[in-house]
Amino acid sequence: MQPFRLGEEKLRVQDVVDVARRGRRVALTPAARERIGLSRARVDAMLGEGHAPEFGVTSDARLPVSRMQVERYDEESRVAYGVTTGFGELARVRIPRGDLETLQRNLLLSHACGVGEPLPDEVVRALLLLRAASLAVGLSGVRVETVEAILALLNHDITPVVPSRGSLGASGDLVPLAHASLVLIGEGEARVHGKVVPGREAMRAAGVAPLVLQPKEGLALINGTQMMGAVMALLVHDGWNLVRTAEVAAAMSIEALLGSVAPFDPRLHAARPHPGQAETAAHLRTLLADSGVVASHAGCDRVQDAYSLRCAPQILGPVRDALRHAQERLEVEMGSATDNPLILEEGAVSGGNFHGENLGLLCAYLAPALAEVAALAERRVARLVDPRLSEGLPAFLVERSGLNSGLMIPQYVAAAMVLENQVLAHPAVVGSLPTSANQEDVVSNGAVGALLARQILQNAERVVAIELLCAAQALDLRRPLTPGAGTRRALARVREAVAFLERDRVLAPDVAALTALVHEGAIAAAAGSAP
Repeated sequence: MQPFRLGEEKLRVQDVVDVARRGRRVALTPAARERIGLSRARVDAMLGEGHAPEFGVTSDARLPVSRMQVERYDEESRVAYGVTTGFGELARVRIPRGDLETLQRNLLLSHACGVGEPLPDEVVRALLLLRAASLAVGLSGVRVETVEAILALLNHDITPVVPSRGSLGASGDLVPLAHASLVLIGEGEARVHGKVVPGREAMRAAGVAPLVLQPKEGLALINGTQMMGAVMALLVHDGWNLVRTAEVAAAMSIEALLGSVAPFDPRLHAARPHPGQAETAAHLRTLLADSGVVASHAGCDRVQDAYSLRCAPQILGPVRDALRHAQERLEVEMGSATDNPLILEEGAVSGGNFHGENLGLLCAYLAPALAEVAALAERRVARLVDPRLSEGLPAFLVERSGLNSGLMIPQYVAAAMVLENQVLAHPAVVGSLPTSANQEDVVSNGAVGALLARQILQNAERVVAIELLCAAQALDLRRPLTPGAGTRRALARVREAVAFLERDRVLAPDVAALTALVHEGAIAAAAGSAP
């Protein structure tokens, strides 16, 4: 796999997944180095320690600084938030020049007070990539070697230990980003080859000396939305695997419950032309093509199926639309400069690009959407195991039910996951408490929303796995009738991981094995599902 060229290619969700999970390397392009260097030169000029480049030095028309602008930085005007002042409510406190390096180091130390279990390594790796990408925009005033140090951690598989709780999502993900950045200055802890070591030892393993942060750099490292963005990038990728697999499970259940394919007629969905709805209906038609099970009841007198069968496109389709919208907005965020202040032509300009409302609202959209995937799947599971609703299948999908409980209890587990999701789906973004002596009085709570959505996704994966377990059992009980072209391949893939249930056995390993396949997208891939 070729390295991702940061500063040249647009960063997409799949790139984040490749770096976070597959160890793809990252390289900084010459153009990005130039932008970063120019931005740093402006900071040095503000401090009276150098001259910012004149017009024409860079090819980026947004960035040049004129000699006249540099000359305005006299002794009295060298006041810039977070560069020569304290932070938050302490922005009015001027810091002497001799203490500016200590100011940046103290910022990381004081903000590294997170709690809770550590973030998964894949999330931290995604966080590091997104932070480097934001700095590579060239508006943050850091040195090239600071960005290179972040990439060295990624490229040497060195992962800072970052507690998962403590971010308000404004001023960005301060606490988790501070923990991630501690390693760069030789503090904190990191995981190296599976072992947790002190930050200084981790930097030695990366072949990089611990950084002595220069003015503005500590603030640039921790001001931004990269923790919630990292969680969301992986969430969106996994959400696509989930919804495609949920459609496969739905098709298998529709067959097993002798459902009709008429509700997936393309003319119906053309009459209500939401893209996701049409895509889900088309996917179900493809999966159920040439189904002997469907053909076996073509002349039945049932007029309508339950909503959980016939309305699958109208419920899962909007989930596709939610994922598409979230991915589009997230990829804009991943290529943005989100710290404060930004170093613009006229100097340091304070603003609020660190605020996570964009991502917080996206989480509030995705969380209930993913919860609905689980809710829909559980309703079909309940029908499959109920002999009054399963169209002739044995109670709880097992012979000699009574002696055997069969698949009775997996439906309980699915119901428990759905109920938990109903609590987790509350939009965290509507909650706000003021901080920093009321200077930061409206926060996004986006990091909490991202973690809640991640848990909902994991619960939904388990519920879809349980539906696959039950639907596969039901289709086998329908033999010698044959499933459709896609569902037949999906059934075969399920059976590679889980055997037919002849009598009661411990089912937790079966659910775990199928959950892993849902997460990987392996069932959807086996069914030949289109992206």
